[in-house]
This record gives sequence, structure tokens and C-alpha cells, in this order.
Amino acid sequence: MAPSATSTVTVTETVALPQNLKTPQLFGAYNELAPDKYNQEAEEGKTGLKAAKYPNYLPTWNPKQKYGPLQAFEHYEHGKDADTSYPELLPEGSVVTDLTPTIGTEVRGVQLSSLSNAGKDQLARFVAERKVVAFRGQDFADLPIDKALEFGGYFGRHHIHPTSGSPEGHPEIHLVHRGEGDKSHETYFETRTSSVAWHSDVSYEQQPPGTTFLYIFDKPETGGDTLFVNAAEAYNRLSPLFQERLHGLKATHSGIEQANASNARGGIRRREPVVNAHPIVRTHPATGEKALFVNHQFTRDIVGLKKEESEAILKFLYDHLGYGADFQARVKWEEGTVVVWDNRVTQHSALLDWKSGQRRHLARITPQAEKPYETPFSS
Repeated sequence: MAPSATSTVTVTETVALPQNLKTPQLFGAYNELAPDKYNQEAEEGKTGLKAAKYPNYLPTWNPKQKYGPLQAFEHYEHGKDADTSYPELLPEGSVVTDLTPTIGTEVRGVQLSSLSNAGKDQLARFVAERKVVAFRGQDFADLPIDKALEFGGYFGRHHIHPTSGSPEGHPEIHLVHRGEGDKSHETYFETRTSSVAWHSDVSYEQQPPGTTFLYIFDKPETGGDTLFVNAAEAYNRLSPLFQERLHGLKATHSGIEQANASNARGGIRRREPVVNAHPIVRTHPATGEKALFVNHQFTRDIVGLKKEESEAILKFLYDHLGYGADFQARVKWEEGTVVVWDNRVTQHSALLDWKSGQRRHLARITPQAEKPYETPFSS
């Protein structure tokens, strides 16, 4: 029997729920891209299709995995300790190429899994500065899963996603998987004109992620790139008067619609969904940069404003971030790539733009960071 579609809501900060969040059947603005099943025999190469390169990372959805509400913890930001000349992260001989002036860098000649703690501190700071960094030629996919998690755990407490697939026995790994021969794009585009869905990962949590890792196993020959936007530069582009108006405002972020989407397709729910209110302008603890922290996938309303007022401001901010091609980067995947981004100062979107049916398979390690906070406005 499929799980009930009735949601139990845990609100970890006292906020008044808007009416649309009280209707459990409504998915609202949440855009569900991820398939919740795949052909096991096809992934094992038994149907004549190409087998998955990393079967130990194939997704499972275990309904017995149940967890209570996340508890607050004290996050330590290692980027504050970094030597910003980056001697261990970017030693002599490494090749560093900026993708754009404001966001995105590609690095070759460095092996992340071999970094010392000092090198990891530099990694956290460099990613905070460049927002997203693609490290090529990495051995991350070949590490035992426990070792990959050990590496990621340096940067914060592992987040366990409430609904996504994970490797057997490792719910801390969030899997992105579209199996070989998958044609779900055909039904997806029956009701959508675009697969772009800008978001900051699980921003509905009281302590959303910070330094985040995504590594590739299988990819289509072309397509399946990931878009990133610099939310700090988006803030900087606003007029001082508008920046000042945004300071002091909070917006609610909801995990309800994501949980409801999982319920509707017979998926799992490891934890009850939450709603949290976060500052619209948050400050990065290592760089001191201010960044916009609202996204169309999970943000629902501005606390204290009427519906029409809230929607007008949020629509402007979503459009500002989404159309800001001059502070965005497009990361193209290649074998052996680990993409690292700072979830506090970026948003991203996967692209469902290939029609070949080729597999796209990645794993995300998602360390949580501090509770979002803001510092006073300064022009």
C-alpha cells in the first residue's frame, strides 16, 4: 500500500503557514524532476543496454528508514581557517581556469581525496569565493563509500534527504539517477516547457547545507549539464535602496511539497516535512559576503507581508536570479569530475535536455552548515 498523502508538518521556527501549505495534496511551485524507479535488469546490463559502471551506487528506497526531526548542532566553518594563497589546494603544476569572471572555476592536477585538513580548509574557502568549482580527474567515485563520507563529514554533519534514493546502507548519500533507456522526459514535457528549476538544496532545513559535493558515474554523451548562479553577485547588482528594504525580511522555506510529491508516486518519507523561516539576505561566515537566499523550489512567502506583496517581491527576485546570465555558469560533466559548490551563496538547476535515453548517474554528499543569519545593512 502506498504511503498516505496526508502530511504531518514540523515547524521548527514559529511561522504562520500560508493557506496553500495547508493543502497536503498541492505540490505548489515544487518541480519534481527525479525518477523514483528504474529497470534493475537494464542497469545490470541484462537487457542488451549498457550496464551501470558503479552498481554499488544504484539507488534504493527503503521505507524502513525513519528518522526523527533534525536537531540543532553547532557548525564550525573551516573556510575561516584557510590560507587564502591556497598552497595545498592549488600547488604548483595545477591548472586553474575560471569559467566566468564572477562564478565557476575548473581545476586539474589536484586530487581531493589526498588533501590534508589544511587543504580541506582551503577548499572550503576557495569554493566560497568562486561559488562552484569543477575538479577534473578525481578518484572519488572509486573510493569506498565510507571513505567518501568520511571526507565530506569534515565540512559538516551529513544531511539525510527525506525522500531521495540512496545506495544500500548509506542514506547519507543523495543519488541523482536516470537509468539507461529512460524516456521519462517524454511525459515530463507533456506538462512543462522547461526543466530549469533553480534551487538551493533543502533550504527548508533549519541548518541548510554549505560546502556540497557532487560526483559523476555515468553521463549522456552530450547534455545533462548543471547551471549555477551566484546569489552574492545577484545581491550586489541590486540598488542600495532595494538591498536595504530586503534586510530584516524573512521568507518561509517548505519541504511539504517535496514530501507530497514523494507520497503521490508511492515513494518514501524518512522524516516529516518542515517549514523554516530564513533571512532573505544571508551572510557567509567565512567571506562576509551577503547573498540572496530565496528560491522558487522551496521558498513560499515573505513573513509579515500580504500575499500579493510577497509574491511581487519573490517573483522579482526569482527572475533576477534566473535571468542573470552574466552571473551564472554552466558546468559540463566529464568522467572523473567532482563539482563542489557553496549552497549558501549559489543556486543551481539540473537540465533534462538529452533525448538519447543514456544514463545520468551522480552522487551528492551534503554537509549541513550554520543556521542562516544576516548582518546589518551597509551601503
